[in-house]
Amino acid sequence: MALLRSYVSGQWYAPADGAPLHDAVTGEEVARISSAGVDMAAALDHGRRVGGPALRELTFHQRAALLKVLASHLSEHKDELYALSARTGATQRDSLVDVDGGIGTLFAYSGKGRRELPNAKVYVDGAVEPLSKGGTFVGQHICTPLRGVAVQINAFNFPVWGPLEKFAPAFVAGVPSLVKPASQTAYLTEKLVELIIASGILPEGSLQLVCGSAGDLLDHLTPQDLVSFTGSASTARKLRTHEAVARNSVRFNAEADSLNCSVLGPDATPGTPEFDLFVKQLVTEMTVKAGQKCTAIRRAFVPAAVLDDVAAATAERLAKITVGNPANPDVRMGALAGLEQREEVRRSLKALLDAGSVVFGDPAHVEVLDADAERGAFLSPVLLRADDTDRAEPHQVEAFGPVSTLMPYTCTEHAIELVVRGQGSLVGSVVTGDADFAREVVLGVAPWHGRLLVLDTDDAKESTGHGSPLPALVHGGPGRAGGGEELGGIRGVLHHLQRTAVQASPRVLGEITGQWVPGAPRGNDGVHPFRKSLADLRVGDSVVAGPRAVTQADIDHFAEFTGDTFYAHTDPAAAAANELFGGIVAHGYLVVSFAAGLFVSPEPGPVLANYGLENLRFITPVYPGDELTVTLTAKQITPRENAEYGEVRWDADVTKQDGTSAAKYDVLTLVSKQ
Repeated sequence: MALLRSYVSGQWYAPADGAPLHDAVTGEEVARISSAGVDMAAALDHGRRVGGPALRELTFHQRAALLKVLASHLSEHKDELYALSARTGATQRDSLVDVDGGIGTLFAYSGKGRRELPNAKVYVDGAVEPLSKGGTFVGQHICTPLRGVAVQINAFNFPVWGPLEKFAPAFVAGVPSLVKPASQTAYLTEKLVELIIASGILPEGSLQLVCGSAGDLLDHLTPQDLVSFTGSASTARKLRTHEAVARNSVRFNAEADSLNCSVLGPDATPGTPEFDLFVKQLVTEMTVKAGQKCTAIRRAFVPAAVLDDVAAATAERLAKITVGNPANPDVRMGALAGLEQREEVRRSLKALLDAGSVVFGDPAHVEVLDADAERGAFLSPVLLRADDTDRAEPHQVEAFGPVSTLMPYTCTEHAIELVVRGQGSLVGSVVTGDADFAREVVLGVAPWHGRLLVLDTDDAKESTGHGSPLPALVHGGPGRAGGGEELGGIRGVLHHLQRTAVQASPRVLGEITGQWVPGAPRGNDGVHPFRKSLADLRVGDSVVAGPRAVTQADIDHFAEFTGDTFYAHTDPAAAAANELFGGIVAHGYLVVSFAAGLFVSPEPGPVLANYGLENLRFITPVYPGDELTVTLTAKQITPRENAEYGEVRWDADVTKQDGTSAAKYDVLTLVSKQ
């Protein structure tokens, strides 16, 4: 029988023997698992000593580009992952969520890393803060990669997406990862890591795998390491209070199972599209991955008047769900991850039944297709009903399987009160066409949720659904949900970086951040900076151009030519009455246009295009007779990977004859590398 291997300290390690892991569908032994003999301290040291330095040699863009290559590689091999995924009890649709969802997260972070982060090794967070009157003492926050390892302790339900959604932001940040999958489905995670390591795409040490018990792994954590956990709230509490985690103030992120809810609006009566959307979504969340999702709907709140209607419609739809072997295309719901998991769900169901009754399903029996209902970890979808909403069980007990409980509410305030009794959730949804009801519920329950979906006929066709975390949005929640936060786009990357406030002179701060800081020296060697390629251009290179007088004729012509005849530019009496201006003023965009005419070097050269302005502010009015001078300074230079050009951000300061600034903004250009 196959022995699952760990990949640590640069090599694969197989144990002598291990505990058996079984096919969730047939009950056959798939592999054996053990971490006995794995040197956890050495593995962490390898990540810090080999993986970390290799990653930090790369820029954010270079690391993000590697993620894209890796995602493309895994896409070519996903059939191998699908084959093993079926043995976890997953249907084709379930595997799509896990396998393709994980690969999609890699693609998403590759794109975000290249679009939203600099092609640099340091992330500058926020603007420069002036700390002195004379401008010689300034401060700014920078973010740099932690010098440790991002340790993952994952749940069994998503053996591909789970590791990849944590790995992607850590890798972009420049922090190596060590993955410890849940044992039940670790054979799929082992295959994933095998494909990654064999590709040779990643620097050595940037990804390691421990199959089996975590052993003394946490004992060897340092203040620079991180732990990201997905699983039960009770295990999260145990890990969070581990002596080494507490002693070293290790960054600990928990994403725990929670009693997620969905609320049907009072407007969504039988026959309305929202009523049907609610029922369809509820059945989907009960049956995808056999309900083994930390985001599945556990509590469904509906107006008391339609409770019977919702129960009947949901039961009718559940009756069409075929349970059985995922290899059969007619099967809509597969098995739970294992027999132990089925028994755990049944125990939870027993507690829930003390407070409610069964609307659909038999916890003890299920008809299955092409499978043995007892050898495989099969369970019928079970819909419960709890008319007494004051009972504690539905708000405290989670059956981590195809189980949900219907509960009635009497008014908006009552619905909010019931939702909050879950004490913190990863996700909730509101299904309604009434925007006022949606607003009240969302604002009422938002402090207790990491994510909220409002579903109606407007967004239903394109909605990604209640239970689908997205790379761009945060995944996590307060209270029972663990108090953590994953994904969220670049927020997930920043979790792996240390934010440090740096105080220095503008010159030194600019050297540290790689960006020109106002007050730092400017360079002017007599060559217009627009004549310089990226190879020759330096941060701080500048040009001063002007002055140019602004005349009444210029203002009149601009107003007529553009159609911008706002009274402050065209009506002397009205402009004089404006307490901000006291007379005719030039258009702000006339000022910007004149500035461009002053600083531009018009001949063909390295500058390929101006692709935008950012942070534009008109600071003081420009009147007829004022003279404008512009100072343009290369602020930030960002070469693009795999392209013959890069981006240059220029600081533009348009001043009047008395030295006051009329406008300040950033000019963005694309410039050839050579």
